[in-house]
Amino acid sequence: MYTLKILQLPDALANKIAAGEVVERPASVVKELVENSIDAGSTWIQVEVIEAGLDKIKITDNGEGMSATDCENAFLRHATSKIKDENDLFHVRTLGFRGEALASIASVSRMTIKTSQGDAAGTLLTLEGGKVTNKEKSDARQGTEITVEDLFFNTPARLKYMKTIHTELGHITDLLNRLALANPQIRFEATHNGKLLFTTPGTGDLLNVISQVYGMGIARQMVAVETKTLDFEISGYISKPEVSRASRAYISTIINGRYIRSIALSQAISRAYHTLLTIRRSPIVVLSIKMDPILVDVNVHPTKLEVRFSKERELFVAIEEMIRSTLNQTSLIPEIEQKTPSPAPSVQHSLQFEQPERKRARENDQIRETLQAREINHREPSDLTVEPPADEHRPSALHVDQNHSVPMVAAGEGIPPMYPIGQLQGTYILAQNENGLYMIDQHAAQERIKYEEFKKRLGRPINNAQDLLLPIIFEFSKQESIFIDKYQEELVKVGLFLEPFGHQSYAIRSHPTWLPKGYEEEVIREMVDQIMQTEKVNVEEIREEAAILMACKGSIKANYYLNEEDMMTLLNDLRQTDSPYTCPHGRPIIVHFTSYELEKMFKRVM
Repeated sequence: MYTLKILQLPDALANKIAAGEVVERPASVVKELVENSIDAGSTWIQVEVIEAGLDKIKITDNGEGMSATDCENAFLRHATSKIKDENDLFHVRTLGFRGEALASIASVSRMTIKTSQGDAAGTLLTLEGGKVTNKEKSDARQGTEITVEDLFFNTPARLKYMKTIHTELGHITDLLNRLALANPQIRFEATHNGKLLFTTPGTGDLLNVISQVYGMGIARQMVAVETKTLDFEISGYISKPEVSRASRAYISTIINGRYIRSIALSQAISRAYHTLLTIRRSPIVVLSIKMDPILVDVNVHPTKLEVRFSKERELFVAIEEMIRSTLNQTSLIPEIEQKTPSPAPSVQHSLQFEQPERKRARENDQIRETLQAREINHREPSDLTVEPPADEHRPSALHVDQNHSVPMVAAGEGIPPMYPIGQLQGTYILAQNENGLYMIDQHAAQERIKYEEFKKRLGRPINNAQDLLLPIIFEFSKQESIFIDKYQEELVKVGLFLEPFGHQSYAIRSHPTWLPKGYEEEVIREMVDQIMQTEKVNVEEIREEAAILMACKGSIKANYYLNEEDMMTLLNDLRQTDSPYTCPHGRPIIVHFTSYELEKMFKRVM
């Protein structure tokens, strides 16, 4: 007798399988429920978690609420108020729309929901494992309150994959940070085990939220950005290069109010900081991008964290140009401040959510005043002219110019007018003006100057090749030889032909005309390394690396004495560069000690 092999799964089992896609950990529950609150038009959302959500998660909002019938229907599979036909799927304007979150969460927990539209008695439902166990009327307070307890109580295998309380709480706070940054118009309150994690004022001011998430010190170093094209409206804040982190986790990209993860968008942001950040460092960025929903597909991932753009290239170019243009118009000289040690935060997580319990949300105008206070001099500038010491046997580490009438270096777009006054340890130029003391790394400064010179000299790459009187012989490893033979056509396209010349050796009888003289071997090996990694040759990147290489090797080193004329020339050349703040490797060139900070160091002011 034939036995059927294909059967339709019972709803209870199907819900548990769906929960595996949607409900990965407690943070997943928080995400789905808070997003529902946002979609309901809430202006206040409270999140309470016990034991990182494994024991209890409670979300309360003041949104529009639901009727009794809608409340029951909300727990049916694929029940949603967000889409009605296929066309709606391509014009999604809400955070939730799949209609599976509530059913999935209820199937693996004990849940209570209390909701009302405010004009009559509300509804109270109790569910266990997805089944309604009790239904009654509730009070008429407008909004919704959902409590999720004993998460994964009926799927014990899932509990084995949960991490420590600390780790799970970190995922929740990370998520809430992103949601708060994406919705500055909503007041968020979050507690863990009864202790306050953070609040936001809900005033609509993004900088205000940034100060709550990252702290006031970071907020002061953020720069506003904004641009508009035919398809996109982009706005937000980016950090100055002096503020960076070791990962891209501090880059938040928000599409039509939805926080998303996009490696490509993060790469476009990082490219805009090219040569302004040291290797393997990333900026802190919060960008809100508005576009026609038809240009973005949010239905490519169960958690809706990943999206697909139809005009991806145009968006990346707009972001990169906006950030680069803003940075070019911003003074990026770091200022040295005295910092008072602060106690370590009680909760650590991926975004360094350092909000001690005693810190409550500040009013918008108060935060703005604090952020602006740093830009104001607290007292009249004092004369910091350095007089030459009477003792001729002064320490050799500090060379002070003896000429009192020191000429002034004129101001460039990013460098204020300043007077060179000496050299420290043969490495740093010292200069001053009415705003304080400046230290300039002479090697980094000349690297920036030469880098921009070499980059212009190399010009736009062309494929013309020039013949050599004597060939250059290279020896490569077996692995390199395999790639060279495989991608010989790619190399020829950029004007480089490697002719086999014995065992793993190649002769180069001509090379591209843009290849810098004296650096042929380094650049050609860079080409081979690149083709091994990416299977293609990007001449723009190679030309960039060549300019950096030549700038580094050709610049003055530490412990090199400079006279007054040398210092003047170097600083004047630096102010002519496009970006006088960092060397091509991203290290700072200039640091600034304000007059006020100097006087604080010497206790002349308190």
